[in-house]
Amino acid sequence: MPLTVVIAPDSFKGSLSALEVAEAIASGWRDERPDDALTLVPQADGGEGTLDAVQAAVPGAVRHDVGPVTGPDGRPTPGEWLELPGGVAVVELAQASGLPLMRTLDALHATTRGLGEVILAALDAGATSLVIGLGGSASTDGAAGALAVLGLAMTDEQGELIPDGGRGLADIVGVDRTNFRPAPAGGVVLLTDVSSPLTGPAGAAAVFGPQKGASPEQVAELDAALSHFADLLGGDRTAPGTGAAGGAAFGFASAWGARIEPGADYLARLSGLTAIIAHADVLVTGEGRFDDQSLGGKIVGHLLAEASDAGVRAGVIAGQVTARTGVWTASLTDLAGSVDAAMTDTAAWLRAAGARAARELA
Repeated sequence: MPLTVVIAPDSFKGSLSALEVAEAIASGWRDERPDDALTLVPQADGGEGTLDAVQAAVPGAVRHDVGPVTGPDGRPTPGEWLELPGGVAVVELAQASGLPLMRTLDALHATTRGLGEVILAALDAGATSLVIGLGGSASTDGAAGALAVLGLAMTDEQGELIPDGGRGLADIVGVDRTNFRPAPAGGVVLLTDVSSPLTGPAGAAAVFGPQKGASPEQVAELDAALSHFADLLGGDRTAPGTGAAGGAAFGFASAWGARIEPGADYLARLSGLTAIIAHADVLVTGEGRFDDQSLGGKIVGHLLAEASDAGVRAGVIAGQVTARTGVWTASLTDLAGSVDAAMTDTAAWLRAAGARAARELA
């Protein structure tokens, strides 16, 4: 009997978008079971691929190119945002200020300035509310770079504007909101994939600083700088999610009153995925690396829980698999024989994994 199959992966960071992943898996599944009804619902959690996933989920979404903006290391990079019906603008930090855009890691000086330039373009175009995807950041600057573009003047003892980057936060002695752009009337939602607080051993610098190139000494320096920044801005630095994207969630929440929300939940609602899964026979999801963190607020863990609640068979296709869950999995690294081989032609190995899923999950 033909099956109803939902294919709802995250992107494979730095390799393929969520839509490209879904299409490759679907191609492999159709090779084995051409009569099944496949529904592709690419997902995102606020990080890389959020614009793509939202555009796929919302009819009438329009992507806008704003030209070059300031990349996280100061070099220009393309900027874009997504316009949804009703005056909603969606922007993605990873697209303008993401870690893969760095030529060389620089934890102390990487900036979110480009994100602010994209937000400013959306507001100038008439956006009445904002959704900001936070994830995959190169910086630990508490969104100071973006807030500076929006008119928040942060000055040092000499009255000079502080330099970009997390290190500069320690030198702030004055914050002037005179020319600070107000939040849009419809509000601001921050999509996050972590529950970290701003500072401390579980905070932005301690947990994520090392992957951005920070040494132990630099982690301590950045944590102290973020703490100082929080003293000046006010706001709850212990609130879950404020540490997202190098503390960018805290910056926007404190300066703009933005609301923090799990990105996986937002995208699932936007795409109607809960109802789609409830009427399916099989769910196939996936991500670059399926590990224990995947079950703590990430897309794959969220969707596996949805499938379990609905009594739907589920499987995970990932570049690498280390989580032990009892759920059916396929590892591209195992199929290809090595990480390098899997990365060389990811789409082809996703197709092979999709065919295997059709044989073993159907």
